Amino acid sequence: MPPRQAAQAVERLIENYRGATPTTAPVLRNPADVAAYAAYRMPATFEAVRDALEALRAATPGWTPLSHTDIGGGTGAATWAVHDVWPAGAPERATTVLDWAEPALDLGSRLAAASGLPALAAARWKRQVLGAALALDPVDLVTVSYVLGELTPADRTAVVAAAAAAAQAVVVVEPGTPEGYRRVIEARTRLVEAGFTIAAPCPQSGPCPILAEEAAEPGTPARDWCHFAARVQRSSLHRQVKGGALSHEDEKYSYVAAVRLPADPAAARVVRHPQIRKGLVMLRLCTTDEAGAGELVQENVSKRHGPLYRAARDVEWGDPWPPGGLPGDPTP
Repeated sequence: MPPRQAAQAVERLIENYRGATPTTAPVLRNPADVAAYAAYRMPATFEAVRDALEALRAATPGWTPLSHTDIGGGTGAATWAVHDVWPAGAPERATTVLDWAEPALDLGSRLAAASGLPALAAARWKRQVLGAALALDPVDLVTVSYVLGELTPADRTAVVAAAAAAAQAVVVVEPGTPEGYRRVIEARTRLVEAGFTIAAPCPQSGPCPILAEEAAEPGTPARDWCHFAARVQRSSLHRQVKGGALSHEDEKYSYVAAVRLPADPAAARVVRHPQIRKGLVMLRLCTTDEAGAGELVQENVSKRHGPLYRAARDVEWGDPWPPGGLPGDPTP
């Protein structure tokens, strides 16, 4: 595909992924859309899903999914991410990629076959309408990434319900927009109602404290939403179709990882870029209050906190806090 045609297809994809208009047909409808997605969106989806899966892995040490279903998997970015996070389980892992866009499945299967990785090459690629008719075989892990925005509210509900009925762990990833965050919160609520525990990013399974802040001021626009950023290295083709000069970009995403198995969520999570001043690091955290409810707080970590201060200078947006083995609760 000529770069200009690819760039035009990319612009259509950007509008779809940033928008809030569900459709009754897949976004990736033809080979041009799929080629543009593979060049532009697939690397970003891979990095965002990998970050979410890394958070799940950290909360469930010792667990390795040996079966995986990727709902709305398209060209298989989430499948590649699962392989990257849990390579030790790859030889035994049974993977199925479901999507309603046949051109995306076709390219995904060809990319997997050419990967040189037997586990990816052995994945099943199956066309499936995503909605009320969706029924899944029991699996360890279900991923639902960047697809809920394509669905009607009823179909979103059906997809999350099917994932909850089938899996020991469910990871939902959406664009890091207010609309994407709302879709993640809807999925989070339904997973908790189905008996799941939130493993990440939240430190608890109760209501999101961002929503509590909003409820305290009804009628006012949302001031915040939970989202994070994944660094994406741009290939030369990526730079051409995106029209960018930098060697990287940051993919904003929202996510939730929920489990039916034992999990150890982070005590708190950094939900904004740390602010570094001379001798001081200011952290915006999502944590748990004394009653066990979610709470947003700012913690100031100064030089007098020693190792904790040195860790705070290295911590990044989206990381758990405090790092393993270090005490928490610095004094403001």
